[in-house]
Amino acid sequence: MTNTAASPAPRPALGVDANANAVLALIAVAQFMVILDATIVNVALPTIKVDVGFSEQSLSWVLNAYTLMFGGFLLLGGRLADRLGRRRLFVAGIAVFTGASLICGVSQSEGMLLVARGLQGLGGAMVSPAALSIILTTFAEGPERNRALAVWGAIAGAGGAVGLLLGGVLVELLSWRWVFFVNVPIGAVVLALTPRIVPESRPESASEGGYDAEGAVAITLGTIALVFTLIKAEDWGWTSGRTLAGFAVAAALIVAFVFIERRHEDPLVPLRIFSNRGLAASDATMLVVAAALFGMFFFLTLYLQQVLGYSALKTGVAYLPLTLTLISASALASRLVDRFTPKPVLSSGLLVSTAGFVLLTRVDGHADYASAVLPAMIVLGAGLGMSFVPITIAATNGVAGGDSGLASGLLNTTQQVGGSLGLAILSSVSTSRSTSALEGGSALPVALTHGFKGAFIVAAVLCAIGVVLAVVLLPRRRREAEDEPVEAIALSFTRCPGAPYCGHLARVVAFGRRMRGALARSS
Repeated sequence: MTNTAASPAPRPALGVDANANAVLALIAVAQFMVILDATIVNVALPTIKVDVGFSEQSLSWVLNAYTLMFGGFLLLGGRLADRLGRRRLFVAGIAVFTGASLICGVSQSEGMLLVARGLQGLGGAMVSPAALSIILTTFAEGPERNRALAVWGAIAGAGGAVGLLLGGVLVELLSWRWVFFVNVPIGAVVLALTPRIVPESRPESASEGGYDAEGAVAITLGTIALVFTLIKAEDWGWTSGRTLAGFAVAAALIVAFVFIERRHEDPLVPLRIFSNRGLAASDATMLVVAAALFGMFFFLTLYLQQVLGYSALKTGVAYLPLTLTLISASALASRLVDRFTPKPVLSSGLLVSTAGFVLLTRVDGHADYASAVLPAMIVLGAGLGMSFVPITIAATNGVAGGDSGLASGLLNTTQQVGGSLGLAILSSVSTSRSTSALEGGSALPVALTHGFKGAFIVAAVLCAIGVVLAVVLLPRRRREAEDEPVEAIALSFTRCPGAPYCGHLARVVAFGRRMRGALARSS
């Protein structure tokens, strides 16, 4: 089936002073800052609790306030990048994120810090889809874009691990406030350089039609309701009235959003974009992979600190093998995608990641880092590095230039919702197993490890589901528009005895078409 909406747009012409590599470097720095902030705060939580006066129950909202706003506004941010201009939204997002970071650092109360964390999440929801959209409109589809997305994938994967290391260093050497202050000079430099380096890009069709305000309100509130319910499900109970009501409200808003989009002349999310099979399959795969990955970082950090007794700084150092392996594997993945297409590379990467999660289930209350954790980290780094790049490429290949912000917003949204879903599920499993072990008379380290192992088992299952989704749903290769007549001719021979040779015939026909095209251009 021909999908005209998803055909790739020609590469936009960069400005006279624009340099694609400089654009990529600047965007990568900004994305690294946003991803870093999602984990750098983790190691500072105990200090924040004492210094600011958080209760045990409210401390988790230092993380949840960011997650709620980031996940809730990602899709809207992606579409606004297409409508208002990618550079414009990127600059606005960096300004909001940087200003909110400064407020976080000087906060003296719970309320002030939580509001500032929410503003950080809003800024991140503006920056991330705009940044990925800028990459898609700067680099031509193919090897050039694949290499750029390899950098993007390495940044997205390594940012979380580096955040743990840097957070430990800042908390121990300076203060918890510097996990926020560190964003201020970075943001200031990005704001100063962006107008000089990044050209503005905005589809011509963006000025046509009106804004889909109803759709924007429905999907934003629906996503926030879903993420909020997932965050609170463990405390409320998965079958409690409040949890079921929260899911019902989220489902109703999302259904209303779909209904609005089907009827609106200029929808926030044109439903035709989901006819791009690569995008739909990648988003579904990202949902379950993120669910496994977010939980792994959370529970592995708890294992290192609460069972092995690591300090914040030592925990960060312990993640270095995973970070370095992930970056190396991402660089290799871009070359493999050029040769083999995203599907086999992604499937292989997820298989390796699943093996890494299985290795993590070998931890116990008396294990050491070198024998129980390090091998799993190396395997996970290799697998995740091989996964992030092809999943991003598959989700953005064939997307029209006018929809690049939307495509990146969808991918980021499924990642965030998947992470919240996975953390909620894994937390319930871990807590249940740990409580049961404690009631059975196990020592605290053994009981905690029993719970963490349950979380790692669920993470391995989720990653294995991702393998199945990638194998079943992802197209083997991106369908080129010029291949349509060739494939139609090939399929027309499937009823004749020579059907096994129709692939060779199609190649002959394709060669003839290329020759005729070359002759026509030369004449």
